[in-house]
Amino acid sequence: MNDEITTTVGREFYSFDGRILEIFGGYPLRFHIRHLHLRVTEPDRKGKRTVEITHGRPEAPGARHTWNYTAAEWEQAHGLAALLEAVQAAIDSTSGHRPV
Repeated sequence: MNDEITTTVGREFYSFDGRILEIFGGYPLRFHIRHLHLRVTEPDRKGKRTVEITHGRPEAPGARHTWNYTAAEWEQAHGLAALLEAVQAAIDSTSGHRPV
């Protein structure tokens, strides 16, 4: 992937260039896909979704960041789902090359 994907969700700006996910807001965050674990839940009965990013390895996770989106917020977050899908695809493509 050579193109940067960006989206704005509320007061946060998300940017992904194929290797680095950056989230700018009150506290800027930066993650490299080789040390990133992403989990996006399916909508619950009210449409709420949770996005969880953990930095580190599965056996030794580091910092965990969690965002909860209502159905309306998720719907208004144009491009967020596509950005997160691109991040997950990049993670999956490097899964065989992750550090031990």
